[in-house]
Amino acid sequence: MPDPEEPPPTGTPDASRPAAGQTPLQGGPVFADSVAETDTSTSVVIDPSGSPRITLGKRELREHRDVVFAAPLDTDAGPVELRMDLIVPEAAGPVPVVVYVPGGGFMFARREGAPELRAYVAEAGFAVASIEYRTIANGATFREALADVRSALGFLREHGAEFGLDTGGCAVWGESAGGYLAAMAGVTGGPPLAAIVDSFGPSDLTGIAADFDAATQAAYSGPDNIAAMFVNGRTSGLPLSGAPAAAAESNPLSYVGSASELPGFLFLHGDADPAVSPSQTLLLHDALRAVGADTTRLVVRGAGHGDLAVLHGRDVGTPWSSEAVMNRIVTFLRRTLCGD
Repeated sequence: MPDPEEPPPTGTPDASRPAAGQTPLQGGPVFADSVAETDTSTSVVIDPSGSPRITLGKRELREHRDVVFAAPLDTDAGPVELRMDLIVPEAAGPVPVVVYVPGGGFMFARREGAPELRAYVAEAGFAVASIEYRTIANGATFREALADVRSALGFLREHGAEFGLDTGGCAVWGESAGGYLAAMAGVTGGPPLAAIVDSFGPSDLTGIAADFDAATQAAYSGPDNIAAMFVNGRTSGLPLSGAPAAAAESNPLSYVGSASELPGFLFLHGDADPAVSPSQTLLLHDALRAVGADTTRLVVRGAGHGDLAVLHGRDVGTPWSSEAVMNRIVTFLRRTLCGD
C-alpha cells in the first residue's frame, strides 16, 4: 500500500496516459478562464483550509490486482479484458463493498487512480474495487461504460465470498467522468445499490460548460469535444444539440422521476472547478431532493477538479485529500452501508 510518509498523487490520473489497450486521442480537458459562483442554497459549504491531510497505515490491507471482471467487445479491435484492483481490509467477517470508478475525461479509465484516497476508505472498513471501463478511446459511448460498471458490480456479487465481501449493499464512488457513471448507475436501475458518491461529475452533458466563460462554452458546442463523442460516438460528427434523444438518454435527470428505488447520494464539487461546471452536481442533487431522495451536496471552497487541477496551475494535494473532505465520504458510507 502507499507509504503514509510519501503519499502518491490523489484523484484523477495523468491525462496524457491512456489505459492498457486504449488508443491516445487528440485533445483533452478544456479549462475555463472563469467560473460563475455556484448556488449553495440547498448544499453544505465546507472549507478544508487548515484541515490536515489524510494519513495511512492504521489498518492492514490485502490487495488483489489485475482481476479480470469482464471481456466485452471493443468496437475497434474485438474483445478487451477489463480489470479491477481490489483492496480488502483485515476484518473478522465480510466487509461492505465500494466500487471506485476513475475519471479520465471519457477518454481513458485507469484503475490505478486515487491510490491514497482508496486506501483511506479501505482502512475505514470497506473493500474498495477500482475498475476499468470502456471509453471514447475504445470507440465506446456512455452506454458501454455504464454496462461495464454494472458488470463489475455483478462480478463482485458473484465472487464476493472468495474475497471476504459483504455484497448485500454496495456503493459506487466516482470522480469526474467516474462520478457521472456512478450517478447513472444509481438512477437507471440494475443491481440494487445502497450509496452513490459523485465527486465533481457532470450530469446534463449539454450544460457541462454552463458556468464557464463564452469561449469555453463555444468549445463544447461542436461535435469534436469529449462530451459529444461520449454521447454520440467518436465518429458521429454530431454535436450534442444534433442528437437530442441521445442527450436525454445520457442525462441522469431523465430517470430520477421514474426510478422505483434510489440509493443515498453524496455529491462533492469544488466552487473553483474549471473543467466541470459546479452547477452540474446541483442539477441532479435538486432533482433528487424534489422526489424525496436521500441526497447531500457538499461545496468545497477553493477546490478545483481533482488531480486535473494541477494542469490548471493549482495545488493538487489539497483539498481533495484533506480529512475535512474524506471524512465526509467515510461518514456517508458508514451510514448508508453499515447503518452507523
